[in-house]
Amino acid sequence: MTPNQPFHILVADDELSMRDLLEFLLLREGYRVTSAESGRQAIAFLEKEHFDLIVCDIRLGDITGLEVLRAAKAHNPLTIVIMISAYVTTEVAVEAMNEGAYDYVPKPFDNEELKDTIAKALELKTLEHEKEALDGELQRNIHFGKIVGNSPAMGHIYRLIQQVAPTRTNILVTGESGTGKELIARAIHEESDRRQAPFMAVNCGGIPENLMESEFFGHKRGAFTGATSDKKGLFEAAHTGTVFLDEIGELGLPLQVKLLRVIQERSFKPVGGNEDIAVDVRIISATNKNLAQEVIEGRFREDLFYRLNVIELKIPPLRDRRQDLKALAQHFLDKYSREMGKEIKKISSYAIDLLNKYDFPGNVRELENLMERSVALSTTNIILPDSLALAVHKRRWIEGVKGKRYDLDDVAKGVNLDNVLQEIEYAYLKKALELTDGNKNKAADLLGITFRSFRHRLGKMADDK
Repeated sequence: MTPNQPFHILVADDELSMRDLLEFLLLREGYRVTSAESGRQAIAFLEKEHFDLIVCDIRLGDITGLEVLRAAKAHNPLTIVIMISAYVTTEVAVEAMNEGAYDYVPKPFDNEELKDTIAKALELKTLEHEKEALDGELQRNIHFGKIVGNSPAMGHIYRLIQQVAPTRTNILVTGESGTGKELIARAIHEESDRRQAPFMAVNCGGIPENLMESEFFGHKRGAFTGATSDKKGLFEAAHTGTVFLDEIGELGLPLQVKLLRVIQERSFKPVGGNEDIAVDVRIISATNKNLAQEVIEGRFREDLFYRLNVIELKIPPLRDRRQDLKALAQHFLDKYSREMGKEIKKISSYAIDLLNKYDFPGNVRELENLMERSVALSTTNIILPDSLALAVHKRRWIEGVKGKRYDLDDVAKGVNLDNVLQEIEYAYLKKALELTDGNKNKAADLLGITFRSFRHRLGKMADDK
């Protein structure tokens, strides 16, 4: 939308002060604003003019905001409606979402957060128009095989997959645990000319070392106690296809030697066998370790490292590609809604905002687990902030003396603020002393207070204890 064609917003609220505030905020952002003092007046405006977005109170003087919402959607389904209310309940919020509301914002609201919500909604409206022309290309980028993500970081990974897939080159996929390294390996296989052949995966840290050789290369009957018949190994089963060695850094040194021989000679002997078996396999390995450091420390063979690491694909952690979080969360929501027979259709933008504030140390795997549990526990057909099984927005605590933790959500139960502040203050004083090896002058400087104030506060704490 150009400056000469600003978005047109309708404000519907029966409180004059609220209408004036909203009109002031929105006009200052460059929007065109029309205000309605009642629900019926808002509907009358809808019948005469086009509005890109409506900010509507749920409680109006004559009819409810939900009726205005229904009228807006009946008139133009593409109109964005944001509901606001000081008295909203979860049931009303869910009903509003079911009727097509973009979001709800509780009063009193933060002006900047409301403006941000409106800006995001209008940006989405603009992008949806652009998406119609680019839908095919966009879908390819958002879903590369079973990989979800349209961030620049993942776009780079997709291009690398397409470049390396047609080759015979061995690939090392690196990244933190839970980033989806096996999905990347499968995508490389599916994009290659080996796609019709097997993709055989094994976790090198999940099988006892004394059984790993048989797992890799198979065995002959009688090779060891319990070997009652011949067994094909991973490499023979994957002939003309791909072998995926997950957690390759966990492989013991003796087996590293034998794996190196397979790579060099493209053949191996089964355990207890005398004849070589020739194989044509492509090896894709994955690790969350720093293999170069493992080589330096003598835990991984240098020659094998270079054989496996011809091309490295480094998968970024989820915290470095937050643009993908919403698409991933929706993908898992859809997946587990289908599996559990539920009709949960969307995630509220406030819930997405809370997820965006969390670092997800477990990466995509942790997000998937969160969405699965949220779907399982949800009693509504929308994921609201309170619906999140992992309340990431509640993990805001500070540790005071004796390891006690204070959680902001405890306020709802009632707290002694003086005691809480005292504990927090003592924690800061103690930490400053630790960092300065007990030097009170330096500790006071770290906290931005005078030495006299520091000594007084510390003495007061000692007296109170």
